[in-house]
Amino acid sequence: MEFIDADKNFEALGLSLPPAPAPLGVYKPYLIDGKYLYLSGHGPVRDDKSLIIGRIGETINMEDGKLAARQVGLTMLSTIKTNLGSLNKVKRVIKVLGMVNCTGNFEKHPYIINGCSELFAKVWGEENGIGVRSAVGMGSLPDNIPVEVEALFEIE
Repeated sequence: MEFIDADKNFEALGLSLPPAPAPLGVYKPYLIDGKYLYLSGHGPVRDDKSLIIGRIGETINMEDGKLAARQVGLTMLSTIKTNLGSLNKVKRVIKVLGMVNCTGNFEKHPYIINGCSELFAKVWGEENGIGVRSAVGMGSLPDNIPVEVEALFEIE
């Protein structure tokens, strides 16, 4: 398997990582079990620690929803880098579950979650950065965030 320098790939994107969020409930933001890294559901944290708020199809359009999903991906990358030291510790993305806070008639959940999935593909490459995925609509999400994502990774 060809080595992908995920830290270098991320740097080339010119994006910044928000601070890794601390848990606000009774859970761990991440858990390592053998060669697997589980990330709890993450929301769209901005660099100033504030959350992107709103509901897709109501106060947020599709493009901004996709950007919110990318911001969730950045928040997840921050948790990985903060706790594992490097994005290179991740060998591949195994599974992504994307939850979209949207109106009942909204049907483009996969398009929104592509914001996160496309980021992962750029960081770890298409072979290792794209795993299996579910993208589903929700009637609400905590604090009225537009997107929440949880994921499973294989680590070195």
